[in-house]
Amino acid sequence: MGKAEKEQLNRALTAHLNTIHETLQVLDQSPPSNSMEKVTWSQVIQIGEQVSKQATIAGMLWNGESPQAKEVEENVNSYFNVLQGFLLLSHGSTVGAGPTLSSSIHESVKHVVDCSFRLMKEHVSLYGSHNKEKKLSISQIVGAVWEACSALKKVPPTNVTAIGRAMTQVAVSMKDVLREINELKPASSNPGDETSDNTPSKAESKPEDDDISDDDLGSDLSPEEMKVAQLAHGVVSETLVVIKELIRTITGMLKLETPDDNGKFVGSLEKLLKMCQGVGAEIDEIGACLYPPQEIDAIKLALEKMSSRINEIQQEVESFPTSSEPFLEACSGLRTVLKEMEAQLNSLSATELTTKMQNVAVIN
Repeated sequence: MGKAEKEQLNRALTAHLNTIHETLQVLDQSPPSNSMEKVTWSQVIQIGEQVSKQATIAGMLWNGESPQAKEVEENVNSYFNVLQGFLLLSHGSTVGAGPTLSSSIHESVKHVVDCSFRLMKEHVSLYGSHNKEKKLSISQIVGAVWEACSALKKVPPTNVTAIGRAMTQVAVSMKDVLREINELKPASSNPGDETSDNTPSKAESKPEDDDISDDDLGSDLSPEEMKVAQLAHGVVSETLVVIKELIRTITGMLKLETPDDNGKFVGSLEKLLKMCQGVGAEIDEIGACLYPPQEIDAIKLALEKMSSRINEIQQEVESFPTSSEPFLEACSGLRTVLKEMEAQLNSLSATELTTKMQNVAVIN
């Protein structure tokens, strides 16, 4: 195990690493949909399994007697040849992919490449080493490659699926806000006044609110602030219904995703996703403003933005060939609670202003 052999292995490894880096830079740009044939994601998964097999071979070389330099170099060459093919097919799968799907693909591919680099670097560094613990560690790195390749199966295969999952994440965040609202509690209350007419009862609660208990509502809020929190609870709940119906609507449109429309349909879905994320940001803002002292003006502004975004979302959905009655009904229901909360906030603001003026008059 001479020094010359070790240097040759390092040179070969460096050359392969540089080639992959150059390939990644070239493939960083999305391919024009009319210049390449689209590769199905199942083909990428298949070649990912080949990468996994090459990782297994690399690990097996270090079971028992240390391999010869030629064996290590041959394995490194084979590994990077398969990895190069994996990158090319992955790039082909991004034909017609929108930003959301492309991001999912790039993230999963990068994970495979990062784990592969780590494995090959360790593979070469082990040559000539007598460190038994280091040899044992390579099995863990091989396992990381297996996991990265296996994770390719979880990548969404279409734009519709990718965007639907991203919208689901918006809904998950909204549920978190709903839970936070449920944890708010009044500063003081009589035993018989723990609930109000505006607090959703278990009989009236929607399926998505099954984990909500009336006893959970409330956290050091005055009666007026609790009223605002209860109104916000209704807004968030109705917004969740809208997002869920929107997801159902777009996932039923898989057949509309065709390369013939030059990405027009995918562009509309991406636009809807951005709008949903905007609504999610306003929900987060409302949730943050509910803690005392409540920021009523900020809540009003968030409600105005939400109302505008919901109108835009509905207009975009209505531009599709098919429409969803449940989605339209959900939008109508959300508008109702938005208007109710806006009216209640205006009423509370007027009452607060009157009280302050009366206090000033008394002092004078």
